[in-house]
Amino acid sequence: MYKICYFVPETHLEKTKQALFDIGAGRIGDYDSCAWQCRGQGQFRPLEGSNPFLGESGALKVVDEFKVELVCTDELIRKAVAALKQAHPYEEPAYEIYRMEIL
Repeated sequence: MYKICYFVPETHLEKTKQALFDIGAGRIGDYDSCAWQCRGQGQFRPLEGSNPFLGESGALKVVDEFKVELVCTDELIRKAVAALKQAHPYEEPAYEIYRMEIL
């Protein structure tokens, strides 16, 4: 089992969650579409050669974003990461994958 954490602007919050749910991530026992989310701020500076969804090359940008966490089974993790990247608006989405131990 894995835990996926990612950061996304509100405009794409539901789209990214749904993309992950559609491939089977976010399932816990007899429940599906399970996720935890909170609002926060992220920051980045697009470098030369980038094509940012938000902000301008060379300028620091602070944006309101959501952090989303959900679980994913071993056999779906690669499909989940691909689905997240496809649904996410950022050129380089920020995400983390943690391996979990089920007791």
